[in-house]
Amino acid sequence: MPMPMEYRQASRDFDAFMADLRDISMLQTTHQAYTMLQGVFQVFRRRLTVGQALCFADALPPVLRAIFVSDWDVDEPLRPFLSREEMSREARELRPDHNFSTETAIADVAAALRRHVDASAFDRALEQLPPAARAFWTP
Repeated sequence: MPMPMEYRQASRDFDAFMADLRDISMLQTTHQAYTMLQGVFQVFRRRLTVGQALCFADALPPVLRAIFVSDWDVDEPLRPFLSREEMSREARELRPDHNFSTETAIADVAAALRRHVDASAFDRALEQLPPAARAFWTP
């Protein structure tokens, strides 16, 4: 079997995603956008079971999938979904001295994700999750 195209062009696709996220959020650099992405992914992941998180991760492109599962403490207690404002504030707690995440971090990441995932696969994955998890990814 040949190597899947998603792996052959993973770096190029990731760079395009990061540029979109930077532009959507009006941040200055993709480094700033990366911290925001990582914070948003961690906030979301903390509210899912391992099975739910892996279902979601399967709908992401390879590099985003790797970021989503990296540094994961699977024994951390599940947290409840809160208001978008509260969860965006939580995302800004990641590396707070170097975090330039926007107040609309979750919506910004959601908008960029929608441009870079297979929409039907992403929607199928979200359908497997609780309503609050689906609402999280509504831009």
